[in-house]
Amino acid sequence: MSIFLTMGFEQDTVLVPPWLEQLLHTPFFNVCRIHTDAARSECNMFCLDCNGEAFCFYCRSSRHKDHRVIQIRRSSYHDVVRVAEIQKVLDISGVQTYVINSARVLFLNVRPQPKSGKGVAHICEICGRSLLDPFRFCSLGCKLEGIKKNGDASFALDGRNEELTMDTTSTSRGSVSSRQQEEGLREGSTQDMYPPQPPSNARRRKGIPHRAPFAS
Repeated sequence: MSIFLTMGFEQDTVLVPPWLEQLLHTPFFNVCRIHTDAARSECNMFCLDCNGEAFCFYCRSSRHKDHRVIQIRRSSYHDVVRVAEIQKVLDISGVQTYVINSARVLFLNVRPQPKSGKGVAHICEICGRSLLDPFRFCSLGCKLEGIKKNGDASFALDGRNEELTMDTTSTSRGSVSSRQQEEGLREGSTQDMYPPQPPSNARRRKGIPHRAPFAS
């Protein structure tokens, strides 16, 4: 359901695009029913124009060639999307971003965690998750709940929001980049869609053999 905000005589502005809630509730990484035996058959893509279910690499080539498509990735069994992709269609200001495998990403939905302990400087306004930087939300899902609850944020892209997104991203870049290694450990093992495989002919180098002396 779209959420609208009316300001004076201005035209209604859509705060939440109609495809966002469908994106957040879509299960990803199931095997495609059509391309079951294909090498890249995991359903990790979502079409913003069709607003349907997830699909695989081959479905995109055949049915969504000229559509707006974003690719979902996974970190520690949680769905993430690259900032470079999602910021083209959403104002992501206020959402905590992370640097994982040299790519800046954000999480789609809230992740379960123990309650934040004392001394935590920044927490998510919706779920209370501890944050690395002074952001309001830990994920797109929590920002959506914040919009529904308070109405003081927006996903709509306009000139003002684009500038705000650039400001928050540049402010976070310094603090997060200095903690990339720490964040990688905190998030656990990070898995890309297609992790590189070690060479099949790799062998452990053996030591230099030593022969026993001949008996005299």
